[in-house]
Amino acid sequence: MSSAPLEGIKVIALEQAVSAPYASRQLADLGAEVIKIERPEGDFARYYDTYVSGTSSFFVWVNRSKSSLVLDLKDPADREQLEALLGEADVFIVNLAPAAAQRLGLSAGQVGERYPRIVACEITGYGAGGPRSDDKAYDLAIQAEAGAMSVTGDADASKVGFSAADIAAGSFAFSGILAALVRRGRTGEGAVVSVSMLDALAEWISAPLLAAHYGPGQPPRSGRRHAAIAPYGTFDLSDDTIIMIAIQNDREFAAFANDVLLDRSIATDQHFATAAARIANVDVLERTINAIFAVVDAKEIRRRLNEAKIAIADVNTLAQVWEHEQLRARNRFVSVEGFDGPVEVLKFPVEFQGFEPNYGPIPKLGEHTS
Repeated sequence: MSSAPLEGIKVIALEQAVSAPYASRQLADLGAEVIKIERPEGDFARYYDTYVSGTSSFFVWVNRSKSSLVLDLKDPADREQLEALLGEADVFIVNLAPAAAQRLGLSAGQVGERYPRIVACEITGYGAGGPRSDDKAYDLAIQAEAGAMSVTGDADASKVGFSAADIAAGSFAFSGILAALVRRGRTGEGAVVSVSMLDALAEWISAPLLAAHYGPGQPPRSGRRHAAIAPYGTFDLSDDTIIMIAIQNDREFAAFANDVLLDRSIATDQHFATAAARIANVDVLERTINAIFAVVDAKEIRRRLNEAKIAIADVNTLAQVWEHEQLRARNRFVSVEGFDGPVEVLKFPVEFQGFEPNYGPIPKLGEHTS
């Protein structure tokens, strides 16, 4: 077995909720020692629900393999202990409200000044320097502010059904920390890294943002469809199952018309012959497809799609994802120790040849304080 990529790296994480814990959990997966600093009442994400081994699904997801240390940062002795830990640390992560972190002297900039070799990373809602810098920011609020809700759903505004803003910010924090550690290994200098949830999610919606600004403006919500490509969305089959098909170009559409719909004329019809024409006439196109799908055996449609090499996917429920044949065949779940026994969680999504990521237990509140 190869050594862990982040073996020997110590991370102090003054974190709560999802964004920073998601970043530090990935560091823990890769072998870093992550010490999670919690207030006496604990990270409030512990109490979102009690579905998994007596604690919340959110907490289990983003906090495996960490140590939990309870500190009252207003207590001089506890604060002294934190400073001693920071003096030995390679990475510091914080996602307290910016004003609160500043008052405590624990913003990334303040910690970076005291410990020049440390990689100090802060995750905020809106970033420093603007009129919204001190506003409270939670995932759903940032989804609204960043425009994600304006391009999600059908007629009504809809949120993305998972913590998109938190995940975006945590992912950029993770990659920023890794880049800073690489530079420190080369030059010896630490870094102050800042990520805002608004910046991160706005980056994720850059394609529709650019298209709206330089093109026709705000697109209608496309829901189950792609906003710019057709046919690309969900379709009902004759056995009442729902599939998603995705066709990227005119060549694929010609194969779809000829080998799946068995009507070559559809591909040459002026209403469907180009990508722009298919989008302009998407309602008519989908009615044409649905009329054929409704009267042909579902297994036959699936066979034709596969033989024509058209991308096809099942629209799965969460229960079906849990038992997904590809995830299970590739052993993408692993057992970790929860509060009331072992629980299954998904593995770190990056596979390293010769290295198995760290999958430690879920820490109880203050379990490692002593």
